Amino acid sequence: MTSPIQDNTKQYGDSRKLAARARLNSRYTIAETGWFPWVGQHLPWRAGARILDIGAGPGWFWAAIAGECPPDLHLTLSDLSPGMVEEAVQRCTPLGFASVQGRQADASALPFDDGCFDGVLAMHMLYHLPAPDQAIAEMFRVLKPGGFLAVTTNGEGNMRRMHELAAVFGGTPYDPAAAIFGYDAAERLLRQRFGNVRFQAYPARMRITEPQDVFDALTSYPPGDSADEAQLAALHDAIAAAFQTGGGVLEVARETGLFLCIKT
Repeated sequence: MTSPIQDNTKQYGDSRKLAARARLNSRYTIAETGWFPWVGQHLPWRAGARILDIGAGPGWFWAAIAGECPPDLHLTLSDLSPGMVEEAVQRCTPLGFASVQGRQADASALPFDDGCFDGVLAMHMLYHLPAPDQAIAEMFRVLKPGGFLAVTTNGEGNMRRMHELAAVFGGTPYDPAAAIFGYDAAERLLRQRFGNVRFQAYPARMRITEPQDVFDALTSYPPGDSADEAQLAALHDAIAAAFQTGGGVLEVARETGLFLCIKT
């Protein structure tokens, strides 16, 4: 299966394609705590800290946790897509942080001085890069001693039931992003740079009740977003059969987690 990480310019020029997948997760994930608040609860915030969010996207994370973290954080929201940076800054500026600035940036060559941030976030973005180890080295470089790096990614079993449906487009029936930078690869590469690395899995699952939301998500990234009529019909049939088998429900396992690294 072609990976959703391919053709990033088309995928992430703005948040429209990403929103179809985010909508599926927000509507149907069953968890004691939502994903963004859960991540925020596990980060070692410090008042007045300077935080760099790499691959910040449209800033949804900060909008979700603004009331739960220190309001005097200084945020730098970076993304390779200028459209995402603009949207993130617009969304986060009114949220009461001490300062918010945006910066278009390549994660593998960060335009920041050594040791200038107290914390760096890289949420579900390292699998987009041809050399994630180079980006991790850059994140380490811009962190102050004692600063933290928060990395989130998926395991290969993440949403496998949905990826099996997308196999009508050809390829492997598992999370392609996790195949590139899943739990094992993430831990190995992070430990090469950081001596203090901890992992925590997000306890959640999905119970999807609307077939159209599955279809919209699976056709929001390659190859589904360019599938022909026959392929789309086959996807519709596969989704319908899965819901019929499940009695009108599609149960989907989640494998998503957080690596928290401290620069010692």
